[in-house]
Amino acid sequence: MSHVPPPRPSGLRTASARAPLAAADRTDRPACGRCGTSVEGLSVRRGGRLVLNEVSLNFHCGEATVIIGRNGAGKSTLLKALLGLVPHSGRVRHSAAGRSGRGPLGRNAAGRPVFGYVPQGAHLDHESPTTVADLFASALSRRPLWLGRAAALDRRIEEALAVTGAGGLSGSRLGALSGGELQRVLLAFALEPMPDVLLLDEPVSGVDHAGMRDFYALLSRLRREHDLAIVMVSHDFDLAASIADRIVFLDGRVVCSGPPEEVFAHPAVVEAFGEIKAPSREGRAAR
Repeated sequence: MSHVPPPRPSGLRTASARAPLAAADRTDRPACGRCGTSVEGLSVRRGGRLVLNEVSLNFHCGEATVIIGRNGAGKSTLLKALLGLVPHSGRVRHSAAGRSGRGPLGRNAAGRPVFGYVPQGAHLDHESPTTVADLFASALSRRPLWLGRAAALDRRIEEALAVTGAGGLSGSRLGALSGGELQRVLLAFALEPMPDVLLLDEPVSGVDHAGMRDFYALLSRLRREHDLAIVMVSHDFDLAASIADRIVFLDGRVVCSGPPEEVFAHPAVVEAFGEIKAPSREGRAAR
């Protein structure tokens, strides 16, 4: 895709303590004018408790948004609400201006975005004979696994795995994969077919520091190559911020959002997590 995007407004957006929540959380910057996903007034109640209150955000194509917050702040609930896995009020809309039918959106007549999802952790039976190829085939084909896979499907699976550097793992048992290998497989699974928005819920839990760096570098490459909107929940502030265009501090509502260095300096974030060193703008631009 060759185009020059229009300028996008930036800067820290914060909820006013005196403003009603419904108004305060609608401070996210407007859509980029090309393509993006808009979350408007999303609220979730669970057991009579308001878990998310009027959350409004825009996720732009080609940008990475990292969501931070205390435990119980509603971060995972937000991702599940976007996926339609929990009841919620509010709207989720997608604009595809300038996308030229790229990816699955051309088949999405309802106008809802197509999400890819990498969940937090994976509870696997380590003794199960299920292979990586079995996982993909169960989602990509209606043919019973016991009848075998078509050669064309095997090629599609290998191509999908190659995108995330997991080529050659199709015959491996899921339970035998290392933490880093499993995350690359799950990421490949989330990207087949290529979504409009990729959601990741603490994707590097259980992965060592070197594996984290490699995984975030992979996400950055995928975003550039596929103009992908990435929304990630993370507690790895320094590494996650290195690929983030924007940080959102969530506490049942959007407390503030903006560039990492500005959000990390916000009093509410400092109170919750202490001093956090953000990567420089130059360092983020070089990723």
